Amino acid sequence: MITCSQIVVHAAGWQQQLAQGFSRPQELLLALGLRQHPLVDHDSQPFAMKVPRGFAARMERGNPDDPLLLQVLPQRREHHETPGYSRDPLAEVDAAPAPGLIHKYHGRVLLVATGTCAIHCRYCFRRHFPYQAHSRTRAQWHESIDYIRRHADITEVILSGGDPLVLSDARLAALVEAVERIDHVRRLRIHTRLPIVLPERITPELSTLLGGSRLRCAVVVHSNHPNELDQTVAQALSRLRAGGTTLLNQSVLLQGINDSAPTLARLSETLFEHGVIPYYLHVLDPVAGAAHFDLPESRATAVYRELMQLLPGYLVPRLVREEPALPYKKPLALY
Repeated sequence: MITCSQIVVHAAGWQQQLAQGFSRPQELLLALGLRQHPLVDHDSQPFAMKVPRGFAARMERGNPDDPLLLQVLPQRREHHETPGYSRDPLAEVDAAPAPGLIHKYHGRVLLVATGTCAIHCRYCFRRHFPYQAHSRTRAQWHESIDYIRRHADITEVILSGGDPLVLSDARLAALVEAVERIDHVRRLRIHTRLPIVLPERITPELSTLLGGSRLRCAVVVHSNHPNELDQTVAQALSRLRAGGTTLLNQSVLLQGINDSAPTLARLSETLFEHGVIPYYLHVLDPVAGAAHFDLPESRATAVYRELMQLLPGYLVPRLVREEPALPYKKPLALY
């Protein structure tokens, strides 16, 4: 593993650390002792590289196949056009009754709180999402909040993005308070990668903010590989648990990164040690630019059958595919 002398992780506030991440492939590669990489794309592109230094510090020095590096390194293969892969694979733009609000499933809506992330995962299904058209100022959130208020069957609000924890405590608190004032909403769910890639964001103040809500709060983190889970992540997850939030994890099954039952088993076991329940294991959403991460469904189910043999049932995440026309996540048939 890289030492702090090899990648400097500044002891600054989380917002400053967010701004100090790697944004150029060559800079990251040199920090890892790699002069070049056979797959790297050095050209500028709309989906720029973004990697927090703390996350990079968990990568193995000198290893071009490091599973954390391959999740974030821009590759020339992203420019290949692959039939069946689109810019909006889940038809989310069509499911937006108001800017920044996605209503696909019964009883719950997803609010795009921000278009900003702490890290740009190269397989992201929203890498082409028109965030500018769906971005909301605090005043403009009222349209989405009014929609939720008018639909009494909505009992759960999901904050997503981007990553909602990129918002300041003040902006996040204002949004949570607006949702709290809707009587028929009972649960708040936050989908975030920050506890994994920028654990410094999970401050005691944030934990208190989420734990003090009248809404039952679940935080769904996103970890794909056990090497992502170091002591700083463990401390961040502990703070969230101490605040009273329920912690779940969802992963994406990725070619050459975690398409191994022993790796996935180690991920589930490590997550559980940190108080996180494995929730979903997604097959890749067919987003343009990410086809090289995909696995044939037969391979995905073979890995999953082996995983079920290695773990007790409560540590096995559900293997699912999201399809635009379905009102639920589709479990993959195993037999």
